[in-house]
Amino acid sequence: MPIRIFVTGGTFDKEYNEITGELFFKDTHMSEILKLGRSRVDVTIRTLMMIDSLEMTDEDRMMIAQHCERTEEDRIIITHGTDTMAATAHVLAGKKISKTIVLTGAMIPYKFGSSDGLFNLGSALAFVQSLPHGVYVAMNGRYFHWDNVRKNRKTGEFEELN
Repeated sequence: MPIRIFVTGGTFDKEYNEITGELFFKDTHMSEILKLGRSRVDVTIRTLMMIDSLEMTDEDRMMIAQHCERTEEDRIIITHGTDTMAATAHVLAGKKISKTIVLTGAMIPYKFGSSDGLFNLGSALAFVQSLPHGVYVAMNGRYFHWDNVRKNRKTGEFEELN
């Protein structure tokens, strides 16, 4: 069975306007990233939204959870903005969905050329295939349980709470 990838936006998919210097959303880069990484994993991609996670609402998180519940795949990756990734993981865990769900993102937009997104996605693909059912965050080559992770805003890395 393929792995379901739900795209929600975040830095992963931001574009850079060279004239105004602003970051914005256009389309997901997921297919391009998978091709560049030479992935041979069977995936199905669906864009749910293209927003910065700081703008994500409780309703958005509930919609993500509903899609996770309804999809037939039992292995799910969610690309997500890093600022509120742990909050979404908390909501998903509360739904007690009997699937393996891995949230991942990027600190640097893919289009910048030096993004950590490609590595984080590759890690998420490996983790979603090997971890038991549950909700996880995959960043910086590590996976974290949903209830033991935070983004360290000083270092720009994810770390365990304990």
